[in-house]
Amino acid sequence: MASAKSSGKAKKSSPKASKADAAQSPSIGEYLIQRLQDHGVRDVFGIPGDFVLQFYGMLEESPINVIGTTNEACAGYAADGYARINGIGAVCVTYCVGGLSLCNSVAGAYAEKSPVIVISGSPGMNERRSDPLLHHRVRDFSTQREVFEKITVASASLEDELTAFREIDRCLAACVKYKRPVFLEIPRDKVHARPGHQHTPLVEHFTSDASALKEALEEARENIRAAKKPVIIAGIELHRFGLQEQVVRFAEQNNIPICATLLGKSVVSERHPLYLGVYEGAMGREEVRKYVEDSDCIILLGAFMSDINLGGFTAQLDPGKCIYATSEKLRIRHHHFHDVIFADFMNALADRKFATRRAAPKVSQPEIAAWKPTAAAPVTMKRLFHKINSVLDQKVVVVSDTGDSLFAAADLSITQHTEFLSTAYYTSMGFAIPAAMGVQVANRQLRPLVLVGDGAFQMTCMELSTAVRQKFNPIVIVLNNKGYSTERFIQEGPFNDILNWQYHKMPELLGAGWGFEVFTEGDLEKAFKAAFANQDCFSLLNVHLDKHDVSPALKRLAERLASRL
Repeated sequence: MASAKSSGKAKKSSPKASKADAAQSPSIGEYLIQRLQDHGVRDVFGIPGDFVLQFYGMLEESPINVIGTTNEACAGYAADGYARINGIGAVCVTYCVGGLSLCNSVAGAYAEKSPVIVISGSPGMNERRSDPLLHHRVRDFSTQREVFEKITVASASLEDELTAFREIDRCLAACVKYKRPVFLEIPRDKVHARPGHQHTPLVEHFTSDASALKEALEEARENIRAAKKPVIIAGIELHRFGLQEQVVRFAEQNNIPICATLLGKSVVSERHPLYLGVYEGAMGREEVRKYVEDSDCIILLGAFMSDINLGGFTAQLDPGKCIYATSEKLRIRHHHFHDVIFADFMNALADRKFATRRAAPKVSQPEIAAWKPTAAAPVTMKRLFHKINSVLDQKVVVVSDTGDSLFAAADLSITQHTEFLSTAYYTSMGFAIPAAMGVQVANRQLRPLVLVGDGAFQMTCMELSTAVRQKFNPIVIVLNNKGYSTERFIQEGPFNDILNWQYHKMPELLGAGWGFEVFTEGDLEKAFKAAFANQDCFSLLNVHLDKHDVSPALKRLAERLASRL
């Protein structure tokens, strides 16, 4: 489990018993379904299998909606995307062949702090007595759980009805507290088992150490007051913990410009007058990089200091000038503070009493030029993203896969907060399409604009069949440069080439959807108009690009690395 050094002290309380606690004790399956609902889970993704069929039957009879996907990895990505919009997600699969297929998507959720509840069936306890070689078994009956212990913040096998309810409470509480995945395994002969005693869910309340919080705030305020050119770098944890409003209030009351990390992009509105842009070291715009690195007080709030966020570690941030606060640590310059809860620190920063008078900074944002297509001109990465920037509004959520589609998306201007989802730390190819399904399950009012390279598309594209079944209408833009562009940028070779599919013909295969083949800016203009007009089903744009055409972000990185060498 994650370190508890800065998580505060816990106090336990027992709320009023739920309906499930009345009269007769619920079964393990019934209790888990009730607790999922208590935590805000309205939908569960997954694929059934014999070891989890009884629990699937209970889910179907419950208020929870079950969304079937094409494979388990996609179910995990969809639950991740759902969690990023809804606040928590869940996925349910069968034993080992289902659970182990989930590992990569759950690992990504762990790395990027997305709270996903993983539920797996398993062989019954009575079936295990003679140690039989049951189907789906790998090594020991505990192997699957042991694997998930490494990629979740808490795990449990609900083998004993006397402790099952407590274990469910413990794992779900950890999911909420740490914003990371948890794992629950249910033997199939325990789904209907009842403990025979009443149980009241335990709720933990965490508080900061008052003295540590006070001293941390005093030192932070002293550094911010003394600073001539402070700057905020806003990270993804501000979204995960629902602290977007606090960071905006803090910035406005102190007239401090805001940047975002690539993973935290859109955590605040990018049209805010104090917003500078995405800070990503040498990959970012020069004016943003210079402003941050010239600052005498860099306030990093909920940010992951990963290589991608830091532009391949090209960022130049002096720890002696930093205030660094996350859910796991609080460091002001070279001083470390423990037992301070991130939300308590952020709420105190946003308090008017903390405000420091300061002249409004001069913040310049790049203008979004009007899109004027040159009909016969071939589409380039720069012009494609110029077009995308011109159509973004409050109803569109950008879901980006990894690779150059992600790096190019850094320069998009997102109007509201939480309208950009990506795997900008774990960077697993194939995330975007299934994650977009999760987005629309969580909020059907949002329309995903999916940015995906052709290589990543080939990994999980069949999840568009879920879009057809659910009558979703994402707009999928396939950046078709016949291979892996980011890898070509690092080292060229035939291993980076892939088969050129006729991506725009996917609707013919699935029996629904609109497909467009795009070579020129004229084609692009027509395809965008038609795709946005099509509200009934998915639209797919097969955008042909030169194999050596890369985003401005990758070009900036290349130029700055070359100048150093």
